[in-house]
Amino acid sequence: MRKSRLNLFKSTSMLISVLGVIMIIATVAAIAYVGFSLVSSSLTGGISSGTQYDQLAQLKSDYADLEVLYNDTGNKIYAMNNITLEREYVNAQVELVRVQNDISDVESALSMKKPASEVDKRLQQAKDDLKIAQEAYNSLSVK
Repeated sequence: MRKSRLNLFKSTSMLISVLGVIMIIATVAAIAYVGFSLVSSSLTGGISSGTQYDQLAQLKSDYADLEVLYNDTGNKIYAMNNITLEREYVNAQVELVRVQNDISDVESALSMKKPASEVDKRLQQAKDDLKIAQEAYNSLSVK
């Protein structure tokens, strides 16, 4: 009877040891996987934000060019003292202000490290509003 208890104790103790080693290996593998996922996602996020910063710089450049055109045209329109043209100009300039706000939104999203999809959505909105502002400028009677 004692020999069978001793054998049972040995086999139980061996089973517990093997299960312990398997649990330790599984825990290390899970931690390594999570760590790798975090590192790889942060690297891809950095690459994505790099192109987003480039797009923002291009957007700012296009905005600055359009703003110069608006300012030159505004001076001409106000010199003419034509109320109708002045109203058209102010309405078109509202679109330019929207673009400026959109650019600020993109900068804010990038500085707050928002997800790439959110930044892309804001960039697209800014690009769309820039096109609208360009069309509003092109529709002015005097340039």
